Amino acid sequence: MQPWEKFFREKQVERTIEALKKNRFEAIYVPDAKQAFETVMARIPDGATVGIGGSVTLAQIGILDALKSRKVQLIWPIQQAKSEEERMELIRKTFSSDIFLTSTNAITEDGKLFNIDATGNRVGAMFIGPKQVIVVCGINKIVKDLGEAERRLKEWAAPQNAKRLGRKTPCTETGLCSDCNSLDRICNIYVMLAKKPVRTDILIILVGENLGI
Repeated sequence: MQPWEKFFREKQVERTIEALKKNRFEAIYVPDAKQAFETVMARIPDGATVGIGGSVTLAQIGILDALKSRKVQLIWPIQQAKSEEERMELIRKTFSSDIFLTSTNAITEDGKLFNIDATGNRVGAMFIGPKQVIVVCGINKIVKDLGEAERRLKEWAAPQNAKRLGRKTPCTETGLCSDCNSLDRICNIYVMLAKKPVRTDILIILVGENLGI
């Protein structure tokens, strides 16, 4: 990273962390994926029930593989379910987990989290149900405001995630978002967390690397 880019990113992170704290989120910065991994693992006690929301970021920092050998009860619907009925049952269990791990699609510099989801299990568990939510997010997902957040999701994240998930949507053919009516559409639910939810503690770990989509 060039010195001027490092300066810009540092100031951007400072503004974002300060804004998140003003909005009553717990927010910390770590410089790399290794320290993000160590921070998350230190927050998970043995015996905890740990729910997983779909996240490329969590896979990239190695948390998902590491948890398989920890003494925790892991609830990972997308990996563990053998049928749609079993998947829904596991999703329901994530809402009563001790710790829910996920990422976010965008964080604004004024301290808001913005997400788009297909079914809502990931975004729903971010604000109600689990005792503790841990959100791991690369600095590439910091945006100026909600308008930029929505553009980022529609123009960048959604087409790539739809392709990654094998969805049959127009954006997987064109690379461009459209307000489609496809049954495979992943942009069904838009959720913005403006402040810390009353009954859910949320830790946001900003990582000084580009992570996720």
